[in-house]
Amino acid sequence: MTAYLDASFILPLLVDEKSSEVVDAFLNGSPDDMSVSDFASAEVSSAVSRLVRMGIVDAAAGDAILTDFDIWRATMTTTPPMAATDARLAEVFVRRFEMMLRAPDALHVAMCRRLDLTLVTLDRRLANAARALGLRVEVPGT
Repeated sequence: MTAYLDASFILPLLVDEKSSEVVDAFLNGSPDDMSVSDFASAEVSSAVSRLVRMGIVDAAAGDAILTDFDIWRATMTTTPPMAATDARLAEVFVRRFEMMLRAPDALHVAMCRRLDLTLVTLDRRLANAARALGLRVEVPGT
């Protein structure tokens, strides 16, 4: 299995929160391959930036978190290529209102579909929509 990790899965790896143990346990099970897209990386950076803006961590800690993430990503994962067709397919998914997908989540689903990757997420709404769209999905801890 090639696991495509979204930001909801990655953040508890970097910042101690209630889902951190579940994420660690999943990673200790060693998926064959792990992918983190540049888009997911941008979402992780945005989430850490939000923690700094909210005063939950200071700027130095935010920098350290992102440095650790960059090192982990470079050594433990691959970067799947993004394609213009991903954005077009994501738009199709977003227009399926019953899926209740936001554009960023739809982009992850589109990439996974094109590349035949298994989506690994902690976001149950995203997981349900991805399954309904025919993707393989792992929600650690469930």
